[in-house]
Amino acid sequence: MDIVEDDLEDAGTLELLALHLAGMHEHSPACHVHALDVSRLKAPNVTFWTARSGGRVAGMAALRMLGDGSGELKSMRTHPDFLRQGVAAALLEHVITTARTRGLSRLSLETGSGPGFDAALALYRRRGFENGPAFGGYEASDFNQFLQLELT
Repeated sequence: MDIVEDDLEDAGTLELLALHLAGMHEHSPACHVHALDVSRLKAPNVTFWTARSGGRVAGMAALRMLGDGSGELKSMRTHPDFLRQGVAAALLEHVITTARTRGLSRLSLETGSGPGFDAALALYRRRGFENGPAFGGYEASDFNQFLQLELT
C-alpha cells in the first residue's frame, strides 16, 4: 500500500469522498456534519492523502493546519472493500508523522457519536487520542465529540 498526496481529481478519490459524505449524513443531521467537501479539501491549509492498493483508492485522510501550532485530522475514511486491512491505521500514522514533522504540538479531531463511529473511535484511542475540548470553531452537540493527541 502506498500513501500519496492527492489532487482530488481521480474518480476513485471522488467516489470515496462521496461515500464518506453520505455516511456522515446517515449518522448525523446535516447541520451537524463537519466533513469537508472537495472545494474545502483543496484549501491551502489542508493536505489530502489517499492510500492506494493495487491501483485502487483504499482510503483517505486530510490534515488541516489550524494556525495555532495544532492541526486537525479531517475526512478519514477507508473504502469498504479494504476494511480491516490496516488502511486506516496506516493513514492515521502518516498524518501523525506529518503533523510532528511540521512541528505541531497537538492533533485534534471532531467525529460523530453513536455506534456508527465505534470502530474509528477504537482506532483513535489505541493510538493515544483522548477526549478533548471543542476546538477550531466547532460546537459540542449530541452528535459529535472531540479527541486530541498531544504530539510533544
